[in-house]
Amino acid sequence: MSLHHREQQERLHEKLRRELGPDVLAALHDADVTEVMLNPDGSLWVDAGGAGMRDTGARMGGVQAENLLGTVASMLGTVVNARSPVLEGEFPLDGNRFEGILPPVSTAPVFVIRKRPRLVYTLADYVTAEIIGPWQAEVLREAIRSRQNIVIAGGTASGKTTLANALLHEMVVLGGPTERFVILEDTRELQCAARNAVPLRTGDVADLTRLTRVTMRLRPDRIIVGEVRGAEALALLKAWNTGHPGGLTTVHANSAGAALLRLDALLQEAGVPAQPGLVAEAVDLVVFIARTAEARRVRELAKVAGWDPSVGYRLDLLRSPVEEPSHAHTPPPPRA
Repeated sequence: MSLHHREQQERLHEKLRRELGPDVLAALHDADVTEVMLNPDGSLWVDAGGAGMRDTGARMGGVQAENLLGTVASMLGTVVNARSPVLEGEFPLDGNRFEGILPPVSTAPVFVIRKRPRLVYTLADYVTAEIIGPWQAEVLREAIRSRQNIVIAGGTASGKTTLANALLHEMVVLGGPTERFVILEDTRELQCAARNAVPLRTGDVADLTRLTRVTMRLRPDRIIVGEVRGAEALALLKAWNTGHPGGLTTVHANSAGAALLRLDALLQEAGVPAQPGLVAEAVDLVVFIARTAEARRVRELAKVAGWDPSVGYRLDLLRSPVEEPSHAHTPPPPRA
C-alpha cells in the first residue's frame, strides 16, 4: 500500500468515526451489544444480549446517515445512491456485518451493524449457561467425532453463528492436527483455530455457489458454510454427499423439519426440481436454536432418518437419556 493510499484510508476512517458519532461508537465498543440499528425516524436502537432490543434515546439526522453510508460505500469500493440504494458488506472499521439502505427503498437512510462475536464459546460454556443440556453437548460431540453433517437452524438473532463457532471449536479440538477446513462466508463471522484452514469470502467476482464448487478442488476434510441462502445449497449438499462428510452450515428456519424443507427450496433456485432424497442423505443432524424472552435455547436435536414420499422427511427427535426418542415427519411438498 502506497503512502498516499494509506493516508487516504486514514482520512476516510476518521471521517467515518465523525459520522458515526459518540453514541454509535460507544455501542460498537460495548461488549454486551450485538447489533446497532438506525431506523428511518433517526432513532438509534441496540440489541444487547440478555437485555434485548432497546431505544438508546440517541438520534441521527438523515444527512449525517446518508453521508455515513456514502463513506462506507467509498471504503468498500462501491457506490450507494437512489439507483443503487442497498449497501452490504464488511464494516470498514472492524469487519462487522453492515447493511445500509437509502430511499426510495426506505423512507430515510437506515442501517444495521451486526457485531462479530468477540469470544468463541465452547459447548461447556453452553451447558453452564443452560442453553443446552449435558446430554445434548455429548450428542453434538459424537456427531462431530463420527463426521456427521450438521445444520443449525433458527430465526434472526437466535444465535446460529455463535453456536456454529462453538461447534467449529469442537471440531478442531476433537479432530486430527492436519484436518483441513475450508470455510465459506459472505461476511467473516466464523472463527477457526485450525492450523490447516482456508477461509474464503464471497464478492463480486465469486458468489457462494461458485466458491462451493471451487472448494471441491481445495482438498477439504470439512466444508463449512456460514449460512446457506440460495442456489449454493445444491453444490454444498452434493459435496457433503460425495466424500466430504463432517460439514456444518446454518439456515433460517423455525424448526428442525422446516430446515430440511428450506434446504430443498433453496437448492431449487439452482434450476433443478425438488430433491428431498438428496437433502435426507446429505444432512445427518439438525440443531434448532430459538431466542426466547429469557434466553436462547436449543429446542430440538433431530437425526434425519430419511425421506418417504407419503410422509415427507422422517426425523428422530432426540431426548435426554431418561426419555424415549420421539419420531416426527414433515409433510411432503405439494405436487407441481
